[in-house]
Amino acid sequence: MIYRLLLTIACVASTATALSALSSPKKQQLQHPEAAQPAAAPLNRRNVLGSVAAAAAAFLVIPTSPANAFENKISTKYDDRPKQRGGMPRDLGISSKRKDMVGEEYTGLKSCGAAPNCFCSTDSMEDDPEHVIPAWKWPVASVSSMEDAFVQLEQTVSEYKPGQDNIDGGGFKIVTSKPGYIYAQFEAFKNGYIDDLEFAAMDGAVQVRSSSRLGYLDYGVNAKRLNYIAAAMRKQGWEAEGVDFKKHLEYASQNRVEM
Repeated sequence: MIYRLLLTIACVASTATALSALSSPKKQQLQHPEAAQPAAAPLNRRNVLGSVAAAAAAFLVIPTSPANAFENKISTKYDDRPKQRGGMPRDLGISSKRKDMVGEEYTGLKSCGAAPNCFCSTDSMEDDPEHVIPAWKWPVASVSSMEDAFVQLEQTVSEYKPGQDNIDGGGFKIVTSKPGYIYAQFEAFKNGYIDDLEFAAMDGAVQVRSSSRLGYLDYGVNAKRLNYIAAAMRKQGWEAEGVDFKKHLEYASQNRVEM
């Protein structure tokens, strides 16, 4: 069945080529009358597949813009570079079936693992001091509800400046935003690495997680992103500590972050 379909496509492609040649008599007159014409190749499976591939190459238009590029990137300078975005994690969000570094179950966002390229507020500071940061809290005096708090948080994230402190030049996008949960993706400028950022309401606070998908080090990117947003939230009265490098000396050392 498939072979017959490929045979039909090849015949159509050959017919189109022949009609094109007949419609260009001037081009034929330029050829020497004694010029040897190539013999027709036998119509077998191998030649059919070759014809189909040639036809596809001739008529297929490949888009030049990179897939999944964010519109708010700072420049198109590196659009021609291959991007290494990595796969989107499937276990994002709040879950009651999490296990921490020592194997104990907990409810919250996904833990970071061993690599110094992630921060999360829902694990225990005692169990994982290098990755855990404090949860954020909205000012109850001026923000009356969790829903209002996440409206304020979404607005602040949407105003994030790609390229700040030389990170996230590839732009960003808020993928999911609903009462009690925000998920956004941020892209590196040159190589297209994607980092995942989450905010989730839990126990009257906002749990935070920022993590790289690929590689081992992040060279301070996740910390700089969190600190930028945390600073903007503190201006609005929030308790949002961010990443204090004095409390994460190993992270700062491995990623060569200046303190």
